[in-house]
Amino acid sequence: MSALSIGWSGIAGLFLLLSIRTPIGVALMIVSIIGITLMTNVTAAFGIISALPFSFIGDWSLTAIPMFLLMGFVAASTGLTAGAFDLLRLLLARVPGGLATASVGACGLFAAASGSSIATTAAMSRIAVPEMLRAKYHPSLATGVVAASGTLGSLIPPSILMVLYGIFTEQSIGQLFIAGLIPGVLSALVYVGMITWRCAINPSLAPAVVNQFDWAKFWQLLLSVWPFPVLIFGVLGGIFGGYFTPTEAGAVGAFLALTIAAFRRSLTLRALATAIQQTLIATSSIFFLSIGAIMFTRFMGLSGVPRELADTMLAISDNQIVIIIMIAVLFIILGMVIDSIGLMLLTLPVLLPVLEAADVNLIWFGIITIKLLEIGLVTPPVGLNLYVLHSALAGKVKLGDIISGTTWFIAMDVLTLTLLIAFPILSLFLPSLMVG
Repeated sequence: MSALSIGWSGIAGLFLLLSIRTPIGVALMIVSIIGITLMTNVTAAFGIISALPFSFIGDWSLTAIPMFLLMGFVAASTGLTAGAFDLLRLLLARVPGGLATASVGACGLFAAASGSSIATTAAMSRIAVPEMLRAKYHPSLATGVVAASGTLGSLIPPSILMVLYGIFTEQSIGQLFIAGLIPGVLSALVYVGMITWRCAINPSLAPAVVNQFDWAKFWQLLLSVWPFPVLIFGVLGGIFGGYFTPTEAGAVGAFLALTIAAFRRSLTLRALATAIQQTLIATSSIFFLSIGAIMFTRFMGLSGVPRELADTMLAISDNQIVIIIMIAVLFIILGMVIDSIGLMLLTLPVLLPVLEAADVNLIWFGIITIKLLEIGLVTPPVGLNLYVLHSALAGKVKLGDIISGTTWFIAMDVLTLTLLIAFPILSLFLPSLMVG
């Protein structure tokens, strides 16, 4: 049996394991161990398998992941994210669908502080959705906007997905972070435009809220959200200006979050313990999955499958846009049944040779990849944000209504994705200005 046949058989076996709900990290490891053993021998296979996890986990760049996670969990557990939604709700009260628009803005700010789509969705589902339901917003709009806007945590830096993508593709994490700014803001603006238009032509979706503007409350809320600009500019400004690396930025962000929380006297031992526990659990899950992915990468490299796939796709077309559209269709289909991190780490080993052969800019493709993964987060049947939101609301809104509410936002994501593919400058302009 040839190495190529073993490689394709391994991919088929992988999807078989996934179909019976085997955890992705475990499935990747099983397939890789068996495949490498068949192509070499038991001694060589276990030599590779024992060395790869150690060398991968020893990569200094990976320390950014627990640091950014700690920053986000500290911000959430100590209340640093409180007040953003209330401030935006006050400012946008007279705009059609103002509460929904405020949810988009608050999700974007929370995402910039946490770097996690799941954390953003879980937090905002408890803050924004009840307020919209009390204001008689249609349940599908109230939940759909939070489920979709929660995905901004993947695109607006700092992003855990970007860190992993940068490590696996050997691209600058700093450039990826900065490249996500314009697409992240564009995604939010497209959401806002759609919400405003829909609510203007169909006021029953979001009844108008008539409140007298309270200047005293405005100043109070404005003062309460100062941790956001400190965290965001502290982390991204340092990276953009070349003062520290993205890896160091994770530590700076965690330190800033702890310092701000201590200054505000919200850093209790319980809050700190909760943040550390959540960081350890999330980091362990990501690292376990990443080890499986790095083993699968070696297996694919030995099998020759990526080279054959590259030749096949380039035979169809060597046009970069056509290749990216083909990959986008693959991502959207697989995104319906595989979670975002798993999907990215599963496909990169196979697709990288294709992209390199077509001379695709990997920073640009990284942003497109993150956008595709965002769509997967709200696409049934496995859209994680849908279930996180449903669970956080304890069944107060039917899952069907949540799925229905995300349909419009998925359409807007496709529009944004089209713009990002058609105009690479949207992703590459800011990285070109970076120092160092």
